Amino acid sequence: MNPVAAFPYVYFLGIGGIGMSALARWFRANGHQVSGYDKTRTPLTDALVAEGIAVHFDDAVESIPAAVRQHRAQTLVVLTPAIPKNHLEWAWLRENGYDIRKRSQVLGVLTAGHRTIAVAGTHGKTTTSSMVAHLLHHAGVPCAAFLGGLSVNLGSNLLLPPAGEANVPIVVEADEYDRSFLTLHPEIAIVTSTDADHLDIYGDKDALVESFRQFVGQIQPGGTLIINHTADASVAAAVPAGVRVVRYGLSPEQGPELYADNIKAQGHEFRFDLHGPQGTTAGLALAVPGYHNVENMLAAACVAQLEGVGPEKLQTAVAAYRGVKRRFEFILTTGAGAEQKVYVDDYAHHPREIEAFLRSLRTLYPGRRLRVVFQPHLFTRTRDFAPGFAESLSLADEVVLMDIYPARELPLPGVTSELILSQITAPRKSLQSREEILANAETQTDFDVLATVGAGDIDQLVPRLKNILHLRWNGTQA
Repeated sequence: MNPVAAFPYVYFLGIGGIGMSALARWFRANGHQVSGYDKTRTPLTDALVAEGIAVHFDDAVESIPAAVRQHRAQTLVVLTPAIPKNHLEWAWLRENGYDIRKRSQVLGVLTAGHRTIAVAGTHGKTTTSSMVAHLLHHAGVPCAAFLGGLSVNLGSNLLLPPAGEANVPIVVEADEYDRSFLTLHPEIAIVTSTDADHLDIYGDKDALVESFRQFVGQIQPGGTLIINHTADASVAAAVPAGVRVVRYGLSPEQGPELYADNIKAQGHEFRFDLHGPQGTTAGLALAVPGYHNVENMLAAACVAQLEGVGPEKLQTAVAAYRGVKRRFEFILTTGAGAEQKVYVDDYAHHPREIEAFLRSLRTLYPGRRLRVVFQPHLFTRTRDFAPGFAESLSLADEVVLMDIYPARELPLPGVTSELILSQITAPRKSLQSREEILANAETQTDFDVLATVGAGDIDQLVPRLKNILHLRWNGTQA
């Protein structure tokens, strides 16, 4: 029996996190009484409440539901690493002997015994895992999925298996933060990237790469590793004997077995042909733009092929893919040609992600004036990668920086957004509050393309900016 089935009550500390909420929905769908705490009310927590999950926002023991307080032995507590060590509820639950497990541990338990398709990488994993889940689901392959973003096609971060289909493959986003992905033992693994990140946890890139080596070392016998050709070479070398390795990239000149050619950008759509170990599929049309998304789709399509999806179903599934919320999400588009105005939002929070995103925008809108509003995420990441952030952001004509979003961290002396701002070489740059950003959006007209970028709470600006720009560009409220 699944060990978590013994707990009729499940309580989440940090239930509004994207990965946590997917688990909460799974437990709710499987008959558990689910409740939780989060720091801030968001549209996602509102959705959980609407689905019948009790959520509160004050860190107070008395706010924990009575059933949880009264049934210690029958309650599983799921914890996100974002919860601070001085959290009052967490302390009370520890002191009272509750069974407390990290999100990654619970995900490891839920996937044990299932064929797991795990997507890892310091960036690209959310989009790629959503692509895998969509391609299989659209092609009629029974599966389940725990995603790190809200799939536009699925309308959720959770895909439940069809009724009566229990033993199905499970697609999961394998998070390297805190070495979480080491709870997984996949049959198929994708590694999209091994760039330095989370150095607050790992200390240096070598330690990060070693964790990826350990992850691919857990691939099941006879399984497959699909790995980006730019990933550290030592990672692919760490697979167990008998595990097949497929390298992928954008062109055959880069040396991968899985690649794309005839890539053409047509409006928001990227068209390409796929060549790989399972053969060639021509005429794929991806409605989510960006060369990096073509690359992500290569890996996802390879998984679909391994799961028996043929060329025709693959073509229609790729064409139907509509992306993930806050991943190259078009918020507002108006006009055409030289008069076109565009607003795009993206979750990018690593220098290489930002570079890929902005280069794709430049490809789509050559010669247009690009303004980027960026909210740095974490003091440690800003400290470690300030020059890289400045270099990638300098692809824009104007850069507006917000203050650093701290998430789980306390401030570090001397680490502010000014670290990035001082190194940006874009023609125009500034540090602005969210009130200034909104006020300037009402008056300034010297841009054609606006992009909001970041993994903090910058998303809360999106609906307000959309309304302001819609009124300015179209004369009506959105």
